[in-house]
Amino acid sequence: MEKITVKLINKDGLHARPAAAFVQEANKFDSDIEIIYQGMKVNGKSIIGIMSLGAFYGEEITIVARGRDEEEAIKALAELVTNEFEEIE
Repeated sequence: MEKITVKLINKDGLHARPAAAFVQEANKFDSDIEIIYQGMKVNGKSIIGIMSLGAFYGEEITIVARGRDEEEAIKALAELVTNEFEEIE
């Protein structure tokens, strides 16, 4: 299991477009992905789950990955969040 806590620095937090970008990136990996926010845990590959968190700018989320490519998944997803959900090449 790999995990990292990151701060949401994009103005929209984890709402529609950022949530969709997160899910798109998470689905590139075989590992199970979860997001933990204020005691709630959701599937990181579910746009509805992510949006239900209601995480806003300046708040912290923890990303957890379990599986054969967990290290790569954590790195890519943390980079996505810290780059304000700009597309990763």
